[in-house]
Amino acid sequence: MADVSRAKGDLRGHPDVSEMRERYARMMDARDVVFLDGPVLLAGLYFAISPWVVHFSGTNPNLMVNNLVLGIAIALLGIGLTTAPRRMYSLCWAMSAIGVWMIISPWVVARGADAGVIANNVVVGAITCLFGLIAAGMVMRKGRET
Repeated sequence: MADVSRAKGDLRGHPDVSEMRERYARMMDARDVVFLDGPVLLAGLYFAISPWVVHFSGTNPNLMVNNLVLGIAIALLGIGLTTAPRRMYSLCWAMSAIGVWMIISPWVVARGADAGVIANNVVVGAITCLFGLIAAGMVMRKGRET
C-alpha cells in the first residue's frame, strides 16, 4: 500500500485517483433521473393504502388485495431506483405495465366499483405508467449516448 499520509486532505498524489474518479463518474451518471425515486415510492405507498383512504376495503376485498400488492411492488421499485438505479431502470417497462393494470383493474377485479374507486385507480395508474415511460425514455436515451 502506498504511503499517502504526508498529504492530508489532498488526493492528487493517491495512486488510485484515476480509478476513483472514473467510479465516481459512473455512479453519478446512473443518477440522471433522481427525481423519479421519491415520487415512485410515494405513488406505491399511496396505492397500497388507498383502499383505506378511499374507503373500499370492506366493499371490494379483491380490489383491496390487488391495490395492496401492487402498491408494495411499486414502492419496492422506488426503493430499488434509489439504491441500485442502473440495475432497476431495466424494470421501468414493468412499472408501465403495472400502471396499465392499475387503470383497468377496477373493471377486471371488482366488477361493480364506484366512481371514487375507479378515479383513484385510473389517476394513480396513469401516474405510475407515466413514471415508467419517463424512466424507459431515459434508459433508451442513455443507451444511444453510450
